[in-house]
Amino acid sequence: MTFRALISPVELAPHLADPAWVVFDCRHQLTDKSYGHRMYAESHLPGARFADMDEALAGPVTPGSGRHPLPDLDAFARWLGEQGVGKGTQVVAYDDGPGAMAARLWWMLRYLNHFDVAVLDGGWKRWRAEGYPADAKAPQPRLATFVPHLHELQAVSLEQLLSFYRRRSVLLVDARGAERFEGKTEPIDPVAGHIPGAVSHPYTQNLTPAGTFLPQETLRAQLMAKFGAVPPEDTIHYCGSGVSACHNLLAMAAAGLPVARLYVGSWSQWCADRARPVETGPARAKA
Repeated sequence: MTFRALISPVELAPHLADPAWVVFDCRHQLTDKSYGHRMYAESHLPGARFADMDEALAGPVTPGSGRHPLPDLDAFARWLGEQGVGKGTQVVAYDDGPGAMAARLWWMLRYLNHFDVAVLDGGWKRWRAEGYPADAKAPQPRLATFVPHLHELQAVSLEQLLSFYRRRSVLLVDARGAERFEGKTEPIDPVAGHIPGAVSHPYTQNLTPAGTFLPQETLRAQLMAKFGAVPPEDTIHYCGSGVSACHNLLAMAAAGLPVARLYVGSWSQWCADRARPVETGPARAKA
């Protein structure tokens, strides 16, 4: 059995020592870049490798790139091989619980056509709360060969987005919190607001109060209500820098919906050029 969206602690636990499975710790805080390293060194799932958001899951920031551009994909593929990921490997990613950071690795593997990847539902907090083991040992991965096959329909560049935007042929879905979407606050980027015409779907709406994903049918109904008449596959998702939007894409997979595309540069790239239009306030009702 393979897992391609979510996995529970009870489903993961029997496979911690399975050489065909690789687990990644993706804990990260945007405001504290050393947080993930510290937490991982203190304690992690047995055998888990650490996936640093800035060093492994993103490339160098350049003018106009957005805050978390994709890394060099050949270098990323080599790194995956060094961590023991090859053809047929079941990958599991986790973070502190909500899943936004782990979903970035989930999406990146799918972008390279590796679909046997899942996010630990409830993450580290649920794992420990339910009494599953942890240690601070450094794993010794068996080397593998990861051959990337780019799945271009998973991602949208700025140029592609501008083309779609001019033709109004897609629905843009913003994963940031409502106050950032509406332009009431912007703690990170230089401009507040959203891409005109986008709808707001904060990724936290995919979760129960306990921090696990909503049941499949609830997720499906919620997302389809947000998309309206637009087919799920014709939605493009963005956030501040292309990280938390992956959570909405993961929610689509968990809901059994066709998974849409990610605008990798997201708001941080869009607002870097002050000539691009910006909208504030709640999303307008669709005609």
